[in-house]
Amino acid sequence: MAKSASITETIQDLWDLLVSYARQETIDPLRNIVRYLAFGVGGMVVVTLGVFLLGLSALRALQTQTGDVFAGFWSWVPYIIVALIFGGLVAFSLSRIGKGGVGTRPATSSQKGKK
Repeated sequence: MAKSASITETIQDLWDLLVSYARQETIDPLRNIVRYLAFGVGGMVVVTLGVFLLGLSALRALQTQTGDVFAGFWSWVPYIIVALIFGGLVAFSLSRIGKGGVGTRPATSSQKGKK
């Protein structure tokens, strides 16, 4: 016959099971979310800095490499050109943001007929 465990051993086993379940269902997913967000924010900072520096270099190139085209009264035009480029990038980025939540994707051509 199997030896029956005492009540204190059973309670201790249940407590250990509860603690391990709580860790599995709360702490581990939170660690994964923090790692996901850290890489996302880091990537966002690097890409934003890169785009800003490219825009700044485009502005500098328009000011110095075009000769006298943007001299005198026309000196404000390079700023408008770079602002329009940035505005176009922002508009394109906003148009690519989907309305679905996390984990949703638009249906591909092979999935459109299925339900």
